[in-house]
Amino acid sequence: MSRSARSRDKGGPRPGNYPVRFGTAELLADADRPNAWLISVDGVAQSYVDLDDPTNLEFDYVRRLGDVVDCLPEGPLDALHVGGAGCTLARYVAATRAGSRQLVFDADGPLIDLVREQLDLRSVPRLKVRIEGGREGVASRYDASADLVVVDAFERASFAGGLATVEFVTDVARVLRGGGVMLANITDGPGLAFVRRFLATVGEVFGHVVLLAEPGVLRGRRFGNVVVAASRAELPVDVLTRKAASSAYPARCVSGDELRKLRGKALPVRDAEPIASPVPPEDVLGLF
Repeated sequence: MSRSARSRDKGGPRPGNYPVRFGTAELLADADRPNAWLISVDGVAQSYVDLDDPTNLEFDYVRRLGDVVDCLPEGPLDALHVGGAGCTLARYVAATRAGSRQLVFDADGPLIDLVREQLDLRSVPRLKVRIEGGREGVASRYDASADLVVVDAFERASFAGGLATVEFVTDVARVLRGGGVMLANITDGPGLAFVRRFLATVGEVFGHVVLLAEPGVLRGRRFGNVVVAASRAELPVDVLTRKAASSAYPARCVSGDELRKLRGKALPVRDAEPIASPVPPEDVLGLF
């Protein structure tokens, strides 16, 4: 029996509003797919989960995260996720990398309880979730114990505090194995000031960095998501460039000299001088 059939036997997910730590979550059914669901918190989209097909990555930035995962060496992964919500990418890894061991850190206990009860989270193989902040969670892990660390944690539409500093990124590097990859989803708007500071931060720790974003966001014309991949080992830039260009929502892959030009003279972010991440304008809040 499929996961979706079991879900329907138990009554299936129930659309509606649910109180969570950082506001009110809303669970909405996708009218075009029979068992796909959107989770938003205070009107801000958090996750899209397709219970029938976990490889269906509806959000374009999640597809880019998935593209990087697909470029990692074959076989199961040891993965950490800082930020969970619907655990869309963790479900994708479980479906495409059988035998992977995954641990999610999320500070919103009621939201995770909602996902467990309504969106069949317990059925995802070898996935554990801890109600814990990302910095504390990563700090608890052994050296060289992960192939992948995904940082995708937002509080009220802003990138969670303390996750964009050299100190945190250094701890992520400690946890990663030699060829492991850090993946981060951040958001920014015109001027890309936060993106530039984040690139400087990640570049302080990792020797290889790649950025993926829609051209309009990259040119600073609109607010949107930016995916950053970083590693001690060389990243598959050519493959990622082709995947990004052929996406349903084409994106650009930026690396090397072009990335250094984008970063410019921006300085890394440190714990002693944290900066606030940008908040989306009111007219686009519902897209994030």
